[in-house]
Amino acid sequence: MTVNKALTDLVKRGLIERRRKSGSYVSFPQVQSAVMEIHDVKREVQSLGLDYAYRLDERSVRKMNSGDSGRIDLPASSLLLDLTCRHFAGGLVFCLEERLINLSAVPEAEAESFDAVAPGSWLLGKVPWSTAEHRIRAVAASRQAGQALGIATGAACLVIERRTWSGGAPVTSVRLTYPGDRHELIAEFAPSAAG
Repeated sequence: MTVNKALTDLVKRGLIERRRKSGSYVSFPQVQSAVMEIHDVKREVQSLGLDYAYRLDERSVRKMNSGDSGRIDLPASSLLLDLTCRHFAGGLVFCLEERLINLSAVPEAEAESFDAVAPGSWLLGKVPWSTAEHRIRAVAASRQAGQALGIATGAACLVIERRTWSGGAPVTSVRLTYPGDRHELIAEFAPSAAG
C-alpha cells in the first residue's frame, strides 16, 4: 500500500510513468522555461537536478551570407562568429544551439575558443543586452537536427529563436532546438491596466 502511494505521487510529479502490463519507468523531466527572459541552459539543466555537459561541434569566423539576413540584421560585409554546439542533461542531448555573434559588437568573442564555456553563458557574463526578441515554434526535426539530438528525422521539436541587441546594435542570433517531448514554455503575466 505504501509503495503504491509513493509510485502514484511520483507519477503526479511527472518523475515516473506507468505503462499498463509493462511496469513503471523513470521519466525524463520536462523543462519549463520562462518565455520573457534570457535563460542560461546550464542553469536550466542543473535546476532539474541533472548533470550538465556541453560540447562545441563547429566554430568558424565568416562573412554574412544570404541565409543570415533573416536571422541577424547586418550589412553583407559583416563578420560573424558561427557556432554550433550541444547541451547535455543527464547524459542525453538536451538541446542543439546554432548561434551567430556579430563580431563588430562583440570583437572579443573572436579570441574565445568556446571549447569549455557555452556561448550563451559567456555572452550573458560579458555583454549587456538592451532588447531581445523571441520566436517560438514547433517543427519537425530535420535530418541534421535529428542526428544532433539523437531523435528520429521528423520527430516533434520546439525551436526558440532569439535575437538580442545592445544599444540598438545586433549582438547575437541563436536558434535553440529541443526534443519536443522534453520541453515546455511557461509565461506568467497579469492583466494590463485599462487605459
